[in-house]
Order: sequence, then C-alpha cells, then structure tokens
Amino acid sequence: MSKEATIYVLDLGSTIGDCHNGRTISDLDYGMEYVWDKIATVMSANRATLSVGVVGFRTDETDNPLDGDGEYENICVLKELGLMDIPALESLRSKIHSSNTEVGDAVSAIIVAIDLMDKYTVLKTGKPAKFARKIVLVTDGQGGIDDDNIDSIYRKLNESGIELVVLGIDFDDAGFGFKEEDKTSLKQSNEAILAKLVEGCNSGMFATMAEALASLANPSVKVVRPFKQYDGRLGLGDFEKYPDSALYIDVQRYSRVKQAKPPSASSFVSAAANATGEANAHSSHTVEDTEMMDAPGLSAVKSSVAYRVNDAAAAGGTADLQREDLAKGYYYGSTAVPFGQDEEGVTRFNSRQGFSIIGFVPNDKYERYLTMGESSITIAQPVNDKARMAMSSLVHALHELDSYAVARIVTKDGKAPQLVLLAPSIEPDLECLIDVPLPFAEDIRVYRFPPLDKIIGSSGAVITKHRYLPSNELADAMSNYVDSMDLSSFGEDESGNPAEFMTIDETFSPQVHRVNQAIRQRAIHPDANLVSEAESQLEALLKVSGVTKVPEKVKGRKGREPAKPASGLDIKALLTSRKKKNEIALENAIPEFKQMIEIANKDEDIEKATAQMGKTIRQSLHSTTGDAGHAVTFSQMKVFRDEMIDLDMPEIYNDFCHDFKKRIFAEEFGDQRNFWAAFKFQKLGLIRATGDSEGANEEEATDFFKFG
Repeated sequence: MSKEATIYVLDLGSTIGDCHNGRTISDLDYGMEYVWDKIATVMSANRATLSVGVVGFRTDETDNPLDGDGEYENICVLKELGLMDIPALESLRSKIHSSNTEVGDAVSAIIVAIDLMDKYTVLKTGKPAKFARKIVLVTDGQGGIDDDNIDSIYRKLNESGIELVVLGIDFDDAGFGFKEEDKTSLKQSNEAILAKLVEGCNSGMFATMAEALASLANPSVKVVRPFKQYDGRLGLGDFEKYPDSALYIDVQRYSRVKQAKPPSASSFVSAAANATGEANAHSSHTVEDTEMMDAPGLSAVKSSVAYRVNDAAAAGGTADLQREDLAKGYYYGSTAVPFGQDEEGVTRFNSRQGFSIIGFVPNDKYERYLTMGESSITIAQPVNDKARMAMSSLVHALHELDSYAVARIVTKDGKAPQLVLLAPSIEPDLECLIDVPLPFAEDIRVYRFPPLDKIIGSSGAVITKHRYLPSNELADAMSNYVDSMDLSSFGEDESGNPAEFMTIDETFSPQVHRVNQAIRQRAIHPDANLVSEAESQLEALLKVSGVTKVPEKVKGRKGREPAKPASGLDIKALLTSRKKKNEIALENAIPEFKQMIEIANKDEDIEKATAQMGKTIRQSLHSTTGDAGHAVTFSQMKVFRDEMIDLDMPEIYNDFCHDFKKRIFAEEFGDQRNFWAAFKFQKLGLIRATGDSEGANEEEATDFFKFG
C-alpha cells in the first residue's frame, strides 16, 4: 500500500523529564531521538501519501475529541494526522516537553489515536481506505494504566488493521539483552499490561527504546516497483530467417541493481535581496518565484537561458534568438558544420528492438574489469510455461558448463545497441539470467606500465635488486599489513567463530546515508552546534598532528626565490645594471622583458613590464609579414605566457589576448587572417584554471579561438 498513516503517542509526564541509567539527557529527549528521526525521514521523502499525527498523554492540559464526563483527561492532540512540514515541525517542537503531572492513561491515549486514525483513513462512502496504519507508543512506564478494557482495545486495533508498536524507555528485553535493575513495581506492572496488549494484536511489536535507537544505525533501503526494460524474445540464431534451426524464449527484463545517489543541494537566495532585484541574473524568460512556506526567508533561484547574436542594426548591438531558430551542428576541426533535421537523421543508427545471444565464453576466460554499468535481470514470461521450461534449460546449461552468454540487446526501436554478459542464477524459487553491460572496442583503453618486481635495462638485462624495487622485508611487511585488513574473517558468528565482517547485503553507501543523516539532523535541530560531542577529541587530534592553517597564496612571487652563492655576494647585482628600464627594445624584447620581471619588487612593476611587452608584441606583428615574422611574435607571446603562468597571474595574459584578438579582427595590423590561423596551433591561447590557480574556464578558452 502506498499510503501510510502513523500516530506517535508520547508520554509527557513529570517523571520522563528525569535522567536514568547514566544518561546525561532526559528520558524524554532519549525517546524523542527515535521519533524525530522517523519524522525527519517522512519529511525527506516529500510524499503526499505519508501522514503523521502526534498525541501526548500525562499533559498539564486536556485537548482531544473524546474529552467529556471526566474521561480521557490529560491527553492532548499535539498534531492532527496529516502532512508534516517545517512550520508544523516547529509548532510541534514547542509543545513537546515534560509536564508537571503524573495523571494520564497510556491506554486511553491509544484509544484517542485509534479514533483519529479511523476518521482520517476513511472514504467518503464510509468504507476504510487503503492505508498502512501504525500507532507508536513511547513511554517510561511510570504512570498509572487502566487495563480493564485491554481485550476490546486490541480487537479494535485488529479490526481497523492498525499495527501497534510499544517502545519503552528502559523496558526489559531478553531478546536485545537488556534488563533494568531496581525497577519499581508500578513499572513492572505497566510493562506486563502493555506486553499483553501487543500480544493480542495481529501486527504488533514490543521493544526497549535502546533497541529502537540501535536500529536507526541501519539505513532503510528504498523499495521500488519493478521497472520493465524489455518485453520480447531472447533469440539464439536468426529465428525469423531460420525458424527450424534457431530458437527463442519469450522473456522480460527488469532493472536489478541501480546506483544510489545522495540528494543534491539546491541554490537559494535571501528573499529580501530577491525582492530588490539583487539576485536576478537575467531579466528575460525567467519564471516567477514560488513562495516557500517552509523557509519564508529564502527564495529558490531560477535559471534562464538567452540566445543572442551580434547585430549592428539591433538595439545594443545584439539580437535575441528563440531556441526554435537555432540549428544543430558539429565541429570539423575549427569549422562548424550545420546539420538540419534531414541531415540529422543520417547520424542516427536505425536499430530494431531485439535481444539475441551472439556467443558464449567460459567463466575463467572473462575478465571482471570489463563489467560496466548497472545490472539487470531476465526472466521467462510468468504465464508462459513453454518459455519457463526453455529458460530453465538455458540457465542450467550455462551453470553446468561454467559459461556465460554474450548478447546484443536493443530495448526499443531506434535505441543504441548494447552488448551484455548473461550469467546464470539459480535460486529455490527463481531461475534467471543476470546481465551487465560490456564495453565496445572504442571503450577499452590499454595502457602499458613497467613491472613492479623487476627492472628491464636498456640492454635487455633483467634487474631484480634495485633501490626502486621493494626488498623482501618490505614485501613481507606489506603482505602482513594487507592481511591485517582482511574483512573476510574479521567478524564473529553466533558461536564466536570467525565470519565475514561486512557482507554486501549489509553494507551501505556512507556517502548517501551520511548526507541524509546530516540533512535530517539540520532540519530537526537547526540551531544545534556541529561536532559538539567530539570537539575535545578533535582539538587533541589537531594538536598532536600539528595541523596548521595554510597561508593565503601570494601572487606574483611564485618560484622567484633566487639562489644565493656561498660567499653571500649577489653576483647578478655586481654584473647587471639595476637601473630599471621603462621601455623594451623591439630588437631585444625577450631578454629585457625577463630582466624587468626578475627585478620587479611589486605588482605595479610587473604590470608596467607586461604592458611594455604587450606593446612590443603589437609592434612586432605590425612591422613584420610572412611566417618568419610571425615566428618572432609567437616566441614573444610564449615567453609572456610562460612568465605569467610562473607568477600565477593569468588574468594579465588573458586580458592582453582578448584585446589583441579585437585589434586583429579590427584589421589594426592589416589583414592578419593567416597569422590568426597559425596562432591557433601554437598553444598560446588563454591560460586555463587548474587546481587552485585562477584562469579561464574550458568554455571561455575554447570560444576564444573562434573567428570574429
């Protein structure tokens, strides 16, 4: 059933505000850890079919629909059954606190929850709707419980199809291995009453809160509906052309393993800034912001795309285009080759839906590194006995011969063909084929590396002992280190014998579930400090490991510490005039530019030197023609570019290149189209950003070489 309705019945009596069994938090906060986590999970699912309600008992006030004639007192409906959002969560959080009374009956609170459940999960016709109904009782068992109508209550729970879960704080649980010492007689009696109530339910659970909190460490795997990828025939041979010798099986193919991805972050902006227009990057083709009820201080960021071309006749020198007016094209070298709709059809591979086995391979001949992508499962059509018999024969034949099948599949007409490896799978109630995608020849990259255990000299001699090769002691130490990390026997089974520590079906992606946990924690506790529990250990770790803050990167001095002679004399200062030059001679541009950069003491000096070099490059291009003259200009630009990379000041060279390109196409230096055509192959384009260095992005660097 897709619809779920859950009501949490919470004990808010005065006794639940105390701390017990060595805990530093109250019993209420201890029990609410489970409730908050479950509520946050429902909120993160963002499904309209998940409803949550909260009922409190042993409260100071009485507010419930069954109140009257002195019954159902000190019971409050804290949240009606319905959707849970941030405003409702904030309202609920302010209501959950221990009261000043011990009056209030847990069983009566369950009756109130049953009444809320019946009213919410009923159709207009009066018939029950299809819901998964659950009531979760959280109590410390310190209040009085009336057990006169226990039998009628669990019969009503069974009649309404409601699952009852009782989570007791410090309740005895032999299965979990917990027993509270010095338990009061009242608590012992209440545990017995609640256990009897759960036993009478068709669907019920009685557990201690410690077990419930421990279960939160195991992420819940999302169960999805089967997704059918292919429904047709699995052939062996061409059964259409040779129906007598070829065969086929009517099969269905479903997705088996899909990659779980963590939730992605969205961009938001202050609603106040958005109202003043500060957050709008584009003013055209934008979608109006939707009001965010959960976070009124934020507004979702909307993206827009505008297509413009240079047009001297249009206002502002550019004209807007619609997406429908654009044509697809491909780059052939540096030339754009347009493709219309007719030509686009030529690039598509006209494939027909089909699934056929093209060969077999022994298990030991298949290299595991060839496996690509997500796996799927192929079964015979469930209502086709002939197909089920044929599939069983194929699966058993592959299993007995220790072989895999290689198949070609096209899931739909026009889809790209895929090669898959079919492996047999035999289970008591299922015989099927499990497949994984295989690479084509273009997907395989073969790299050759030198061997790790020997060195082959230039003469062909094999060297087994070398300073670059591990010694026997190092190899043994590494072997022991790897063996010490073996998880196949690190765990223990029920008998205490070595067992596998991390089985695949119990291993979850830490990235996916850690991000989900962090989101739930921040949503439920938005003002809580981070890493408060491990702060002292973290400080100790930082102190012992000597972690220090990396100073901010200083531009302009990268790699510029000159080597000092042993005598202490500055030889360059003795041999070179330290008089700063204001201009660079065209005939000796490269050495003089390097000298100006070398003796520069501040950024202003570097900017003056680069300005002079840019002027010299423009003069060089203007005064020379032909390939020989262009070579001089290229050499000057190469030195200019290398120096700016070394100084980590790419913006100076990139700004020069943009200005230089504008001057070339404005024909300031005459017709230099041949120069620009040759320039594109000199690797002198914009300096790109790499790592922590600034520079042009990939798109900007590519667009720079376009004409115009």
